[in-house]
Amino acid sequence: MRDWLTGLAVATACLVASWAVLVLLARRLPPGILRDLAAFVPDCVTAVRRLRRDPRVPRRARVAIVVAGLWVASPIDLIPEFLPVIGPLDDIVVVALALRYAARQMPRQVLLDAWPGEPRLLLRLIGGTVTSSS
Repeated sequence: MRDWLTGLAVATACLVASWAVLVLLARRLPPGILRDLAAFVPDCVTAVRRLRRDPRVPRRARVAIVVAGLWVASPIDLIPEFLPVIGPLDDIVVVALALRYAARQMPRQVLLDAWPGEPRLLLRLIGGTVTSSS
């Protein structure tokens, strides 16, 4: 039992460390595609948290979003998190699919309001275009 708990603690520490690296990279990298990719998982976690509480989100979309959030938080993954670069890929795919599904179930603006990152990245993910020029 002790070995199992030690393994669980190590896996949790690796997961937290990989998230910390993503957050650090998202803040330190210059603006561009690498920064957007590093910020994607933290932005997804924030969006999931916001959408979970939003009353404008239909139940089916909320379930998909919560399942994606649990997938990201789970230390058990198809691709282990400690592998550099490719570790978070399964998380990104699951969250991307959940957000695409949710985008079809609710007004697009609700999703955009919950997204803390660059809107063009989210719009590209859900299959939209930026309609306002800034």
